[in-house]
Amino acid sequence: MNYYIGLALSAGSSLDSGVAVIDENNKLILVDKLYKMNDIIFFFENYSNLNYSKLCVSLPWDRTMLEGKWRILSKPYQMVATNPHIPNRENWTQRYATRGSEFFKELTERGIEVNRFELYLTRQSMHLNSCSKERSPADCKFLQQTLKLEWGFDELPSNMMPMSQLEAIVGALLAKEAAHNPENIKKNAKFRGLDVIDFAKLPVHAL
Repeated sequence: MNYYIGLALSAGSSLDSGVAVIDENNKLILVDKLYKMNDIIFFFENYSNLNYSKLCVSLPWDRTMLEGKWRILSKPYQMVATNPHIPNRENWTQRYATRGSEFFKELTERGIEVNRFELYLTRQSMHLNSCSKERSPADCKFLQQTLKLEWGFDELPSNMMPMSQLEAIVGALLAKEAAHNPENIKKNAKFRGLDVIDFAKLPVHAL
């Protein structure tokens, strides 16, 4: 049996990274929170079914900056990077963090299938985006209920789960789709040598 692992990677160890493992029947095998990169490496090095698993890792937003709220808001869009009058000091216009890229590249060299994904684009492709503020309690509750009612995760509890774990389930579903229906997967870009993938269209079973 194959397993599908989603990792919602955070930009730093101060924020939790979610990990989720599902099987062929969308049954949750494991959900957990990890913080340090060493903890993430330890998890994969000690996961017994890694050779039978497909992995999807989210692209975390790079939160390094100089100072000021406007820089936080402008970073995800990176429009100012094209303006020669605004210097890119300390890479503050870099959109995605490179955290863990070397380790994930190493996993591919060991024969493990690893892809990256842009969480918010994938949520849109799966019709999992809400009208609430991103990662707010309302957004978290919406994502949890939609995964439970429309994507077959009946075992999700009624009390609110950590957002990172729910985001990891999204990655696990994408990893499963890439394995079963590669024709429904599009490659948006490459990031540090790995494909950044997404759903080409909403899977038939979720319509």
